[in-house]
Amino acid sequence: MTVADALIGLADDGVMGSSTGPRADRPRRRSFTAEYKLAMVAEYDRLPAGDKGALLRREGLYSSHIIEWRRARDAGTLTAAAGQQVPAPSKRGRSGEQAEIERLRRQNERLAADLARNKAALEILGKTHAFLQLLSENADHDPKQSR
Repeated sequence: MTVADALIGLADDGVMGSSTGPRADRPRRRSFTAEYKLAMVAEYDRLPAGDKGALLRREGLYSSHIIEWRRARDAGTLTAAAGQQVPAPSKRGRSGEQAEIERLRRQNERLAADLARNKAALEILGKTHAFLQLLSENADHDPKQSR
């Protein structure tokens, strides 16, 4: 039993996955309340280095959870009222206009890179042409050949 279970008052009944259906045997994605996230970050930060791993193991968390939750706390996005779920940003939740803006931004970056590459190639070709023309003119006026 974890602190999350204790915070919401769940007792350990020993039964996992009591739902039915075709996906009943598959694990469910865990979700954490903002209150739990803030409590875990605070507890993790106050522990000495040797005890932090024990907290993560006890709660079944990864260090990446703490890092992500700390960033959210520092950015001010982890301030929801106790008991509410904080929705994670998803690509599916974007509007059509936002998706179009993102597509156009990527296309613009790709075209800008192509333009820079083409400009560099044209500059090299121009310098090569000028060099070959200089060599050709010097070959026509070479005093060693006129003897």
